[in-house]
Amino acid sequence: MKEKSTFLAWITRMPLLERWALMHCFQQENVSEHCHQVAVIAHLLTVIKNKRFNGNLNPERAAILALYHEVSETKLQDINTNTKYHNPEFTKAFKTLENIAEKECLATLPEDLRDEMESLIVQSKVDPEYKAIVKAADLLQAYVKTKNELRFNNDEFCHVEEHLTAKLQALESSMPEVKCFMDIFLDSCTTTLDKLSET
Repeated sequence: MKEKSTFLAWITRMPLLERWALMHCFQQENVSEHCHQVAVIAHLLTVIKNKRFNGNLNPERAAILALYHEVSETKLQDINTNTKYHNPEFTKAFKTLENIAEKECLATLPEDLRDEMESLIVQSKVDPEYKAIVKAADLLQAYVKTKNELRFNNDEFCHVEEHLTAKLQALESSMPEVKCFMDIFLDSCTTTLDKLSET
């Protein structure tokens, strides 16, 4: 009898999961798009860390971890950050649910593949250095999204910009690759196609 797994079926439903669901958005975004962009940013952050700040992490592993970092949302859907961190009880409850969802996703894989995948899918098993890179990439992706919404005069994102700016500034001393990434890449993310084509 052939092995059957629903793992990929759950992953391919990620484009159906809308992000920023409680906010008016000029451009809609889904969880699959988010994870792809976070993976690209995590990869670049790790390359910068290694090349310019004496890091010794694997950029490809950082990218793979970023691809899977929202896997719990295949079960729980995207939860607004303000809701998730509204108070310590909410946060603890959501983290417990996320852990359960991650383990359920892992359990859909054939048993002999799970040991290889556990440290990618179950966030409590992710190496802290890589987790920090993916978290920073997650914030940067949200920051780019926010800057683009503001570019089209969506003031719904004004408070989001303030919140993310404070978080990213707090990272700069411990993660200089974040500031370096922002200096190199962010300006062009909110420019027009014509200006991009000139470069």
